[in-house]
Amino acid sequence: MTRRVCVIGWPVAHSRSPLIHNHWIAEYGVEDAEYVRLAVEPEGAGDKILNLASLGFIGANVTVPHKEVAFAALGRHDAVARRLKAVNTVVTLADGSLEGRNTDGYGFIANLKDRAPSWRADAGPAVILGAGGAARAIAAALEDEGAPEIRIVNRTAGRAEALIADLGLKSAKVFPLAQTAMALEGAGLLVNTTTLGMKGESEVSFDLSPLPKSALVTDIVYTPLETGLLRRAREAGHEVVDGLGMLLHQAVPGFEAWFGVRPEVTEELRQLVLADIAGK
Repeated sequence: MTRRVCVIGWPVAHSRSPLIHNHWIAEYGVEDAEYVRLAVEPEGAGDKILNLASLGFIGANVTVPHKEVAFAALGRHDAVARRLKAVNTVVTLADGSLEGRNTDGYGFIANLKDRAPSWRADAGPAVILGAGGAARAIAAALEDEGAPEIRIVNRTAGRAEALIADLGLKSAKVFPLAQTAMALEGAGLLVNTTTLGMKGESEVSFDLSPLPKSALVTDIVYTPLETGLLRRAREAGHEVVDGLGMLLHQAVPGFEAWFGVRPEVTEELRQLVLADIAGK
């Protein structure tokens, strides 16, 4: 019987998860396996996720806008999903029950370690631009990795404060946009988790000079691969990491759970996805 896995979202046609997972299925010779897209409207999404087996699937990835819905629908979660109250990976356990997991933070950290091997989370405070879902996953992962302080820069202070309280971050501060320069002082990492810099969006425009030259700069946006923020940071002498690797690395734990093989994120896979992006 074919082991089928899907990515659930609305819309979902843009998802590159099938490209990634089907590449690994072929590369590792996983027999009787298939990964497809499943467009699921918001209404009734929770029921669709609960009924994956009856739809013919052994697991799923979950993308926007269903990550919180998946968390609410599922009765079992790993510790990360429980903390974030969001699910991006659904796995069928040995007893047939479904468990919701979240690998977004794992993918972020794995990307930094892959592309900037000398980076250390404990090198200094981490500055996060934005306070949305991605910021939540990244803030939690950075604290777990040993960042001494998390600094959230966001237009709305209340949302950033809610993120800190909800995650129970032990050492975190909120900075309004007007105090971005203050947030950058002494930092070891700058992360953009907003859509600024994405194709068709305005750029991150604040002055980077208060940021220590030793600080790593990264962006979760990967279209374009080098955002304006990364270009300016690179030109100023900072080590930079693009956002594509986060997408690739977050897929690793799910593939291993579904098919029993731990795949590698290779340059071949990066180029495959970049070619797909260029062709769109």
